[in-house]
Amino acid sequence: MPIRAIVFDAYGTLFDVYSIGALAERLFPGKGAALAELWRDKQIEYTRLRTMCSTYKPFWEVTQDALVFSCRKLKLDLTLDAQNQLMGQYAKLPAFPENLPVLQELKSMGMKLAILSNGNPDMLDAAVQAAGMNEVFNHILSVDAVRKFKTAPEAYQLGPDILGLAAKDILFVSSNCWDVCGAGWFGYKTFWVNRAGAPLEELGVTPHGQGTTLTDLRAFVEQDRNELQSQARPA
Repeated sequence: MPIRAIVFDAYGTLFDVYSIGALAERLFPGKGAALAELWRDKQIEYTRLRTMCSTYKPFWEVTQDALVFSCRKLKLDLTLDAQNQLMGQYAKLPAFPENLPVLQELKSMGMKLAILSNGNPDMLDAAVQAAGMNEVFNHILSVDAVRKFKTAPEAYQLGPDILGLAAKDILFVSSNCWDVCGAGWFGYKTFWVNRAGAPLEELGVTPHGQGTTLTDLRAFVEQDRNELQSQARPA
């Protein structure tokens, strides 16, 4: 079946969550990279725990909780000023440099584009605006609407519901392999933006395509379109 729409994860896929390490390094010399990594891991862990136990909190609050824990774990003195700086930076994470041109090209191909993210609406609106992506996306979807984080099926269902398409007609794109696996289990076609060169998770899921940047995604979509056109030509 042809790809009729593309749904993107936000954090790590469109916006560079680890870029916060530079600010963290200035605030905590020698500990910036460690803080950025632990903060991200704990943030995702908290979303899973809260979904499993039906104790939803907006992603902004989860992110702040994860920051406080991570600093305690690393024995860093997180002052209110440092906390505000780090959270403020998280609200305007930079987009990866190739993203906007690729998104514009995909939109010019007639693709419906959407974001489906754990981020709450205010976070996503701020990040999209800071990246100049306001005119690119048809929809910006937050799991806040269902009060369950990915990989809950209710979160992934937001895409088909708003786009009016079956999941198998939608390509789900994420840099997080666990997210790709969850989307694949749900029924999406999937593309893994494996920016870190990580191994595939041992979960019995293989993405339909993968690459290291969104530029590889554009090539995948073009190939899919060319193959369909070739099949449609009379013998």
